[in-house]
Amino acid sequence: MSFDPDLRDCAIIGGGAAGLTAAIYLARFRRRIVVIDSNASRLLSIPTSHNYPGFANGIHGEELLTRLRSHAEPYGARRISGTVDRLERLDDGSFIVRCAERQWHARHVILATGVMDVEPDFSDVKRAVAAGCVRYCPVCDGFEASGKQVAVIGRGKDGLGEALFVKHFARTVSLLTLDDMPGLNEEELARLRGAGVQMVRAPVAGMRFDGADAMHIALRDERKLDFDVVYVALGTLVNSGMAQVLGAQCNEHGDLIVDAHQQTSVDGLYAAGDIVKGLNQITVAMGHAAVAATAIHNRLLQSL
Repeated sequence: MSFDPDLRDCAIIGGGAAGLTAAIYLARFRRRIVVIDSNASRLLSIPTSHNYPGFANGIHGEELLTRLRSHAEPYGARRISGTVDRLERLDDGSFIVRCAERQWHARHVILATGVMDVEPDFSDVKRAVAAGCVRYCPVCDGFEASGKQVAVIGRGKDGLGEALFVKHFARTVSLLTLDDMPGLNEEELARLRGAGVQMVRAPVAGMRFDGADAMHIALRDERKLDFDVVYVALGTLVNSGMAQVLGAQCNEHGDLIVDAHQQTSVDGLYAAGDIVKGLNQITVAMGHAAVAATAIHNRLLQSL
């Protein structure tokens, strides 16, 4: 073991729901930790969530993030603002976390770097998200689409599954695409017909938010359509590159594959939240973090 000063029991990379939950657990376990946070949590873009348990009237993502930070700080969970440049694993199994001119040495690492939604390319997308007119997660807020006119936009037929999911709630659902719509097979067409989902074959040419409560979509065939809500099904970019460099196993999308203790295929490297293969939900991310933090604590106890 070379670089030591103030060896941490765990370095947590990412300060969203997963990272801060892990910090709360490990700090309460009286472990020496550091949290490196790039301040880019997806919680910051959530308007008001009504499916986070305990808040019947909903809670804004930024408020939830503030509450989690306030919960962690009294236990000594130190949060450093910065973006990790590189993660290295030493021969003894410990890790060096590098961030600009700073570096930390830790016995274990929890990656909680999450994913980034692929946004549609139009100028008002962030305002439309804040107003609830553009959404990314029907599991989170499909209920809020009840009785509304909804569009699901993907590439090709990528939005098919999401359109069928949303139709359970919405009054009408139209499946749109940014590219040419490929031919659907008979089973897919039957599912759309059975659910009452309208397939729009002309690709989307442009999208506009009216600043209030409606989305206006122009098609390449010059038709114009109006919707209450647009669900974006363009996928996510998984921030798992650091783990992959160390040889961690992942699926074709870059989601990390973990064991029952949230450990990746790299010994000592754990992952929690949307970066892990599975259901992308705040509550799931927190569960991952609780499991990973407890596993690390127990592992440290066994090493005494």
